[in-house]
Amino acid sequence: MIALLKKEMFNDRIREVLSFVPSAIFPAIIFPAVFLDNSGSIFIEGNPKVLAAIIALSIGVLSKNILATIFSGLASYWIIIFIF
Repeated sequence: MIALLKKEMFNDRIREVLSFVPSAIFPAIIFPAVFLDNSGSIFIEGNPKVLAAIIALSIGVLSKNILATIFSGLASYWIIIFIF
């Protein structure tokens, strides 16, 4: 429904509020994939996804580059699961 509306129909305040929607949705998508196991329990100890997420977060903060963040997260996850 919102995709059918034109940007000019919203005032500046509504556009500003809607600009935060992707930032609010992203953690809700990522959290279960990283921290929950197949049964829905929180799984932190020995979880290679948590360490890879920390590495990717660090690279993202330092580089402010989305591609570097994605590739560092993927590479670190693959290295961790193949080593351990």
